Amino acid sequence: MNEFETIARFFKPLSRDGKGIRIGIGDDGAVLRAPRGRELVIATDTLVAGVHFPTDFPPRAIGHRALAVNLSDLAAMGADPAWYTLAVSLPKIQTAWLGAFARGLDQMAREADIHLVGGDTVRSPVLSATITVVGTVPRGQALRRSAARTGDGIFITGPLGLAARGLALWREGARRGRALRAFMHPVPRLPWIPALRKHARAAIDVSDGFAQDLGHLLQASRVGAEIDLDRIPRNRRDPDSLGRALFGGDDYELCFTAPQSRLPALRADAQSAQLPLFEVGRITAGKGIHWRLSDGSPPPRVVGQSFDHFARSRMQG
Repeated sequence: MNEFETIARFFKPLSRDGKGIRIGIGDDGAVLRAPRGRELVIATDTLVAGVHFPTDFPPRAIGHRALAVNLSDLAAMGADPAWYTLAVSLPKIQTAWLGAFARGLDQMAREADIHLVGGDTVRSPVLSATITVVGTVPRGQALRRSAARTGDGIFITGPLGLAARGLALWREGARRGRALRAFMHPVPRLPWIPALRKHARAAIDVSDGFAQDLGHLLQASRVGAEIDLDRIPRNRRDPDSLGRALFGGDDYELCFTAPQSRLPALRADAQSAQLPLFEVGRITAGKGIHWRLSDGSPPPRVVGQSFDHFARSRMQG
């Protein structure tokens, strides 16, 4: 089976008629029409075997994960998913593997109502998948990292550290459980998009570790933060739950700030829509993160290293 037969068999069937698609798969490029009164938000992520997932990872989980992590970026920007492209590099063509990969990809795409409009398939010594997602947002309403202000509350949309625990369990040979699901099948927080556009001031998705990603938001906004370690949602039965929550990464929860005037309405909307919401701190003047405990006692020493592509590899095969 050659490149074009592979595309025709496994990926062209994933291309469905979608709103705004004038020309999809089959030409040298896609032709798309943005909805009136909306701006486009574009994000790209590459997942590489041995770096972002173990080399023996199930192909269906790889397909799901490749799209889900990109959708998380759209959610952090307050953008509704619209279209995506896929570029996949393969050491060799294996029909069973490609079929499972395509099913995982398509299931996530259907859940998010996002449509494949193009891409590429190439041969490479290393398996990788690069996805570019395009979302739309009402003009002027895209969320940014640089908009946090002193006094804002800091919120997280779900527990942190589960995915890092799941990776550790995978390495130990486990193949089932809540933590494994969190790592293998991350759930982008798309239901949060309308509420974020309504209430949030700044946002970022937690992909490389809460401490590092919150730090990116603080640096962009030129502010500091006070974080209550007791209020960070995590699995407290895990003896390393705090370290995993702060530095583990791969959670794909959203971290956002909201002004004090919006907090009652934010909490009401979250409760009405049954959206998990955890307030973990507040934005302060100054720089950096000040860690504290609820009872005022001295916090444990917070030391760790979040993910950095050029500092160390997250996976070891």
